[in-house]
Amino acid sequence: MNKTVNQKAWFFVLPVVLLVAFNAIIPLMTVVNFSVQETFGDNMFFWAGVRWFEQVLQSDRFHAALGRQILFTAIVLLIEIPLGLAIALTMPRKGPWVSVCLVLMALPLLIPWNVVGAMWNIFALPDIGLLGRLINGLGIEYNYTRQIFSAWFTMVLMDVWHWTSLVVLLCYAGLVSIPDAYYQAAKVDGARPWAVFRYIQLPKLKYVLTIAILLRFMDSFMIYTEAVVLTGGGPGNATTFLSIDLQKIALGQFDLGPAGAMSIIYFLIILFFSWLFYTLMMKDEAR
Repeated sequence: MNKTVNQKAWFFVLPVVLLVAFNAIIPLMTVVNFSVQETFGDNMFFWAGVRWFEQVLQSDRFHAALGRQILFTAIVLLIEIPLGLAIALTMPRKGPWVSVCLVLMALPLLIPWNVVGAMWNIFALPDIGLLGRLINGLGIEYNYTRQIFSAWFTMVLMDVWHWTSLVVLLCYAGLVSIPDAYYQAAKVDGARPWAVFRYIQLPKLKYVLTIAILLRFMDSFMIYTEAVVLTGGGPGNATTFLSIDLQKIALGQFDLGPAGAMSIIYFLIILFFSWLFYTLMMKDEAR
């Protein structure tokens, strides 16, 4: 018996394909075009080959920005993933407090990125900001506009406050989806809370944690708006991450060739690390 294949579903997918092509593929092709050519204005382009890629990869400026970016991403991942999981484990599963906790967790995610940077800019000011006055009041010298450590501390604290909620909500959804039969079996066996977490909750959260790590890696590796509003890449170049350095090259210096090459390299780095994280997290699934 032959099955009738209905191709009409492609008409529903076509608008999405066109939208993705307009928002992603066409701008990407424009960047690729600039990355292999050189222009002197008047819409005149000259073939440059891979010269811009070589210039970027050999640049100490690029290596420094990449190092700062990797360090920042590693710090926030090491804080937000365990912290988000711990908060999700303490949240109630039933009762009226569930809605209250979920709303409170979702609030930071509803605030626009530029507003988050502006809020923390005021909040952390050493003279009038609540955080700045509190830390200085404890006898610790704190000024994120002048001190490198203070700037990094404020950046990490801001990112943790803004994005830990995403990890919490993902982990909480995974925990709620675990059937009660597993907990009942563990209770019959006399399993302790740590054993329940180690052998029931953590394995069931594997896919959720994979998604959380991938999302937070990509977001933190592309951080721009919050950092620009809060520190502007300073003091000096202490918080000049890849995205900020790329903006300075493209719009500040108007070097479209190097900026295009750096954009492609930036894109490939994110793809590589995302693939690496996913492969390491899911390596046991093929067995």
